[in-house]
Amino acid sequence: MKKLLLLSLILALGVLGFAQNRAIVPNQLRDFAVKKVQPITETMNFSNEALPANKNYWPPEEEIYGNTWYDLQSNTSMQNRIFVYEDGTIGGVFTFGMEYTAFPDRGTGYNYYDGNSWGPLPTERIESDRTGWPAYAPFGENGEINVCHYSGALVDGLAFSKRDEKGTGVWTQWDYLGPVGHEALLWPRMTTGGVDHSVIHLIPLTMPVANGGAIYEGMDGALLYSRSTDGGETWDPENLLLDEINSDYYNGFSGDTYEIQAQGDNVAFLAGDSWTDLVLMKSTNGGDDWEKIVIWENPYPLWSGTTTDTFYCADGDHGLTFDQSGMIHVVFGINRAHAETTNQYWFPFVDGVAYWNESMPTFSNNLNALNPYGHPDSELIDNYNLIGWTQDVNGDGEITFVCTGTECIGLYYVGLSSMPQILIDEMNQVFVVFASVTETYDNGLQNYRHLWCRASTDNGVNWEEDFYDLTSDLIHLFDECVFPSIASNSDDYFYLVYQTDDEPGLAVRGDEDPYGENFIRLMKVLKEDVIDAIKENNQVIFDYDVSQNYPNPFNGTSVVNVNLRHSADLSLEIVNIMGQKVYELNAGYAKQGINEIVIDGSELTSGIYFYTVKAGDTSITKKMIVD
Repeated sequence: MKKLLLLSLILALGVLGFAQNRAIVPNQLRDFAVKKVQPITETMNFSNEALPANKNYWPPEEEIYGNTWYDLQSNTSMQNRIFVYEDGTIGGVFTFGMEYTAFPDRGTGYNYYDGNSWGPLPTERIESDRTGWPAYAPFGENGEINVCHYSGALVDGLAFSKRDEKGTGVWTQWDYLGPVGHEALLWPRMTTGGVDHSVIHLIPLTMPVANGGAIYEGMDGALLYSRSTDGGETWDPENLLLDEINSDYYNGFSGDTYEIQAQGDNVAFLAGDSWTDLVLMKSTNGGDDWEKIVIWENPYPLWSGTTTDTFYCADGDHGLTFDQSGMIHVVFGINRAHAETTNQYWFPFVDGVAYWNESMPTFSNNLNALNPYGHPDSELIDNYNLIGWTQDVNGDGEITFVCTGTECIGLYYVGLSSMPQILIDEMNQVFVVFASVTETYDNGLQNYRHLWCRASTDNGVNWEEDFYDLTSDLIHLFDECVFPSIASNSDDYFYLVYQTDDEPGLAVRGDEDPYGENFIRLMKVLKEDVIDAIKENNQVIFDYDVSQNYPNPFNGTSVVNVNLRHSADLSLEIVNIMGQKVYELNAGYAKQGINEIVIDGSELTSGIYFYTVKAGDTSITKKMIVD
């Protein structure tokens, strides 16, 4: 029955929308804590067990541009992985690796869309030695640049690749090293700004002790800033530890808990997770001077191995962007944490995506400041600075997964709804995309993550009612949809890349599932598909809110599911091919959400019929067949 219900909700056209009424994950799940693990640079799974080959479908408005058996694209936040150029071409990268389990071939997978089609799927990395974690950006008048870190290679540090003409020619490659004695740098983030994207801004992390590194200037994982105005030939500053984020404030940062964006001479980076502040560093003069804003103040920022209270926190997965005025907007996942001596814990079923911009108050260090469940001390307000959560897909007022433990979900060590990305276009329309564990989508053992979108048409002042499942297409019925990275620019569409997998969770770490083929997909979303549907939300139902009856054909009873945008009078009538009414059912005043209508076809003769669902002043007609 569950699978039939799910199939009835799939949209053949467009995206699937759900109203904002929130159902809450049960307490017993929200209070479940799991020991936290450290970020990794290598696989933790050396089993040779593998899954069968994946399916190979291209849904509408999506294209596959890469495949990989190495499935960890990031430990937490995502790098800039895609850029859409003004001429309609696109460059995209991902961590590539096919030779499990050690992946000696790991490196940057690159592909290019020339305005008409993508190139062949990459079969090798662009670097000469083993690398991972690429970050991609435009460079110069018509060029491109990529950076990643060496791991399991003959050298340490970062690997840069650049060419003056995007999509063609030989890559110019060079190495970049950290400070003397700390040459190994990991998990880099990069963006380009200035005139013609000619200024490179770089933030990698010194190698933490857990990954084989050493303490640097009192920090176990120091975030360093570098800038080049001549294509990487010289750097000024080079490997600079900014005073505002040094050991006076933090013990260190975790891998992949930071990202960077530029807009002309504006440049900003965001860093932090459950055991540091969530801190924004912003420069309006190209990186010469920096302002520090603590968006969320951690109650234990210099934690040193003591037992703590349980507190709500940022989960380390976040995104940032500039609006047209240069103001920063931020989204981040919410989680919960506590520590017992040297062990830190996270809470897999805590759920929420927070939003903040520079015009809004910051969050205090109160233990419940980021509590998304209505605590008196919470500083979160639904649809103001709390804008995302897992959706009640079947409309029963509850969030229900296939089981009640961590075995229900893939382990990414972030919140139930996380991996958020944010884009603001030239009209100050805001689009937020996040991955969320989604009920009714499961393989019988675990629930899948889907990509959800929510929008604001007024620069984040108000958030629209509906959430949209961007991956509701039938081909994603059994897909884990994770690691989104949204392009920083847009046109009539916004663009993002993400990874799909047959199994919830990962092979490289976490679940340590059998290895299988993963696909890297480009998705282009027509903004009107989201915004126009929002603006027209006074309509009670749209065509995609009324399911095809199932089973179809049938000879007894058949079910139609109707997703009401608002409570309304609901009815169904059936006519034959002559237009004669042969059946009518009045369902009465029905609630917002999913409503089930059961058709009794026992008195209908074999043939083709048309059923019309009426909700308020709106009606939708579809065809059915009686055996």
